[in-house]
Amino acid sequence: MWIQFNNSFLSIVENRDNKKELLVRARIKGDIEKIFPKANVFEDHNADYKYRTFLLKNEVANELIKNINEINYDNFKNSISKTDSERYLAYTKVWGELRKLQK
Repeated sequence: MWIQFNNSFLSIVENRDNKKELLVRARIKGDIEKIFPKANVFEDHNADYKYRTFLLKNEVANELIKNINEINYDNFKNSISKTDSERYLAYTKVWGELRKLQK
């Protein structure tokens, strides 16, 4: 699952060694901690997503619910901080590519 927050991009998959856990991954240092501040993040320099943590499925679900309940904007792209121009540009490119799928 890919999740784009306005301040973090995460890839979340099942931990293949423990079905009760999820592997939360990020490409940008600090993105995991923005959503999961208590996470024990480690780096894997040989992996597609360098920054990683293992969390229980219910921990991830609870944090996602919390973030959903805190949405206070009516336009996602405009909610990205103006000081985070690289993220804004990347998200806009993703938006544009996905828009092409809309027929």
